[in-house]
Amino acid sequence: MTPVDILILSNGPGEVTTWVRPVVKALREQLGNDRSTVRISVILSPCPHASGKEAAIALSYPEVDRVQGAEHFWQFLLWGKTVDNWDWRSLGVVVFLGGDQFFPVVIGKKLGYKTVIYAEWDARWYSFIDSFGVMTPKVAERIPQKYAHKFTVVGDLMLEAQSSLHTQNSGVSTEIIGLLPGSKAAKLAQGVPLTLAIAEYIHAKRPQTKFVIPVAPTLDLQTLASFADAQKNPFIKTFGCSGASLIVSEDSQHHPLLKTANGLNIELSQATPAYKLLSQCRICLTTVGANTAELGALAVPMIVLLPTQQLDAMRSWDGLPGLLANLPGLGSTFAKVINWLFLRRKGLLAWPNIWAQSEIVPELVGHLQAPEIGEMVLDLLTRPEKLQEMQLKLRNVRGEAGAAQKLANLVTAAIELA
Repeated sequence: MTPVDILILSNGPGEVTTWVRPVVKALREQLGNDRSTVRISVILSPCPHASGKEAAIALSYPEVDRVQGAEHFWQFLLWGKTVDNWDWRSLGVVVFLGGDQFFPVVIGKKLGYKTVIYAEWDARWYSFIDSFGVMTPKVAERIPQKYAHKFTVVGDLMLEAQSSLHTQNSGVSTEIIGLLPGSKAAKLAQGVPLTLAIAEYIHAKRPQTKFVIPVAPTLDLQTLASFADAQKNPFIKTFGCSGASLIVSEDSQHHPLLKTANGLNIELSQATPAYKLLSQCRICLTTVGANTAELGALAVPMIVLLPTQQLDAMRSWDGLPGLLANLPGLGSTFAKVINWLFLRRKGLLAWPNIWAQSEIVPELVGHLQAPEIGEMVLDLLTRPEKLQEMQLKLRNVRGEAGAAQKLANLVTAAIELA
């Protein structure tokens, strides 16, 4: 086989963890581990939700050979030069897994490579791109017939979690509740104190319950703990949380903890991916985002929380709304207006609900209070048939696994045609 370069373009933490990971694994399974024959590179573009750790996460994948961070992207896009002056083989494929679909058009042209795009909701530049792997047939419905041959339905990459792990709730004797407050400051500021307050409320009435936070790979423990500190986060008092401090044991056998002032220990798990842990949870309390897709893929019951105690605290929007909401000085005003409009016109927020076009899992939006949500959770825990019904519905809408393998097939076909 002629030596080939596979260049993956991606951007944010969600794309790197839920799209790039399964695709590079599928590529290695299909094309082999001989790096002299197949080399996989990842180049990141800027993302408003980025934590700065995306490059390190991508480089931690054993299937990946080299990674360039987002801070050097524009230089590469404009001049075709990486910061480390990478060499490029004559044969290659650019694979788009996040960012702007215009990027593979430019980069594929500069390198003389075939181009493959994973299109989740819409497909663009189809006259210049060689192949599209789309999430659903609807993505290709508006495409002119003469380009239809470029489109293949591969499914949802976010569902890849289920291909290697199935929900094990019924076999777990310990009652575990997962808390997923987010990974960015805009969500953590309200998400951490709210979920901690809910956990304290439940624990007071159901002390046998264990609580765990699967810490996002882009988030360090000290930053997470700062949002549980009443001296640093005013929302601790807003949600009636007692606050919590980080406890890290010198014994590597013990997980770090958030210990609340009321004595509740919440385990912090840094295992990545967290699928095994999540599958053991009886129910999860989560913010909106990729978390809901992963939980849906694992058929783990959840309640989705979007507190709005302070409208200008919600600034993690994409595109122009995100830029306006984060402007110095005027950003707070823009954020309030944008979020007010969003709350008036919002549709379904959780991915399983979007897939089903109905509310399979509860979405709670507004001035949320811990006792009310705690009672909802207690009701579900004491009526397991409700959780089982939610679990069954999640299994029915999560679709078939195999999107990563199908996308790898498109990359292989592109190599053969190059």
